Amino acid sequence: MRHRVYGKHLGRNKDERKNLFKGLVRLLLIHGTIQTSETKAKAIKGLVDRIINLAKDKRETRLKSFLVDKNLRERLIKDIIPRLSVARTSGYTSIVRMGTRLGDQTTMVKMSLIGVEELKPLEKESSSKNQELSKKPEKPKKKTITTPRKSIKVKTVKTKKGAKKA
Repeated sequence: MRHRVYGKHLGRNKDERKNLFKGLVRLLLIHGTIQTSETKAKAIKGLVDRIINLAKDKRETRLKSFLVDKNLRERLIKDIIPRLSVARTSGYTSIVRMGTRLGDQTTMVKMSLIGVEELKPLEKESSSKNQELSKKPEKPKKKTITTPRKSIKVKTVKTKKGAKKA
């Protein structure tokens, strides 16, 4: 029985659920709109409202605990919040049903931030760092000195059983 159990478990434990929600919220703030299942969208709806209200109230430390990426926090404060209504305290997202997924008939939805649908995706600055890290300096090749081997000829003699080898 599910008496007094809050929220959907989504077949995950607490840590997996927390990371799933963080990832979905992060993608929503980066792209402005995401496609996901209806249950996942409903699960993060209140979380998105809480995060946006934290940014509106300028509670940096609480916001840092959820959004680790500094560029994403700055984008939320400078780009997304000015586009949202000042009087609104919740209901920052809209959910539009798109149909069912072929594999398991799950209802898929398009979740977007209201008033921010035309937001351009956040450019990754860390990708240039990754390219620099991937280019490792070439190690100097070890010089191998090859010496000519002496060819040793071994004389093989066929012997019969019991006969001594020469």
